Amino acid sequence: MRLSRYFLPILREDPKEAEIVSHRLMLRAGMIRQSSAGIYSWLPLGLRVLRKIEQIVREEQDRAGAIELLMPTIQPAGIWRESGRYEEYGKEMLRITDRHDREMLYGPTNEELITGIFRDSVKSYRDLPCNLYHIQWKFRDEIRPRFGVMRGREFLMKDAYSFDLTPEDARRSYHKMFVAYLRTYERMGLKSIPMAADTGPIGGDLSHEFIVLADTGESQVHCDRDLIERSAPGEDTDYSADLGSVVQQWTGKYAATDDKHDPARFERQVAKENRVTARGIEVGHIFYFGTKYTKTMNCKVQGPDGSMVTLHCGSYGIGVSRLAGAIIEACHDEHGIIWPDPVAPYRVGLVNLKAGDRDTDAACESLYSQLGNAGVDVLYDDKDERAGAKFAAMDLLGLPWQIIVGPRGVKLGEVEIKRRDTGERDSMTPEAALARILEH
Repeated sequence: MRLSRYFLPILREDPKEAEIVSHRLMLRAGMIRQSSAGIYSWLPLGLRVLRKIEQIVREEQDRAGAIELLMPTIQPAGIWRESGRYEEYGKEMLRITDRHDREMLYGPTNEELITGIFRDSVKSYRDLPCNLYHIQWKFRDEIRPRFGVMRGREFLMKDAYSFDLTPEDARRSYHKMFVAYLRTYERMGLKSIPMAADTGPIGGDLSHEFIVLADTGESQVHCDRDLIERSAPGEDTDYSADLGSVVQQWTGKYAATDDKHDPARFERQVAKENRVTARGIEVGHIFYFGTKYTKTMNCKVQGPDGSMVTLHCGSYGIGVSRLAGAIIEACHDEHGIIWPDPVAPYRVGLVNLKAGDRDTDAACESLYSQLGNAGVDVLYDDKDERAGAKFAAMDLLGLPWQIIVGPRGVKLGEVEIKRRDTGERDSMTPEAALARILEH
């Protein structure tokens, strides 16, 4: 993409309304613009990041055996009355009435709707287990939306729902999602730590939230250093196997948010040199809640012996839009964003230091074409601006690689290549620069 033809409204000054790093940098980098309190438009650069995150989430859900569908944002109130949550949920639920005076709501979550779909569609245990997920916009009417996309009212979420015949089967489904979440975050370049959590309004007796460490995190967390240094299960993970032992490896070590923290147990269970107290950001939450919704909504199937069995369920959420902010909170410096390669909006920023110079333009056009032909996403700064502004903009945008082309280097047959996360810079031939990026 040529920057001269792109829509990228970069801000040179810090917005006054931005309270945290991710909000400030997303506004400055032209990723989002506020529509109203807690509601944002995703501009082209931000949308590319959102789609990259969404695709990784989708691939790992599919790998774990979940099946994608799409449910509406607007739900009928009646199905929430079946579960008993319509009145309980509180003012965070945006309730509306259509032109026929039917009570509706903008969905904050989908336990009721998916249970109704499953109840009306599946009648036999032979169709179990089943895990259905979608990636859809949600709305929760936060009383004080803050921090940009980190605590907005409208947000993009992946929510999955498992249906099983027995509690034992349901826990196996829970374990699959637990492992899929570890893999999802690691693929995004993040280190996530699962921590036991309260179930809140979702209900149930088993829940974990996944925390990404960041100096600017929203809450204090405490954990064993071994969890930080541990790698997620590999791509060859067998999801048909019993993953309970994998889950035990991750939950057997101490890890707790401040509200669950037990200082005495922390000191007792974790060696002094391994105790880590840091800031963290919640990026996912999983729940096993048994028959909480299936019982009240009469969701049953015929079991092996012919009797009707109430199903056991779990739900599994990942804040897709929230992750865009969380990644920035974990990956930035004083100059701007530092995108991990898998979620970067473009992999390379190609900088023409003297747009209009015939030889420099020709060298840039050649690189732009070669990178594109190799399948590398490139943002080409072909605008006629001073070098300092171009460098500042590229560091702000945080693309993993920069290739800098100027008249002096062209005469020597060289370009400069810069790695954003390390700041390492090297001069080399255009061919060598292309090879390094393709090899990385």
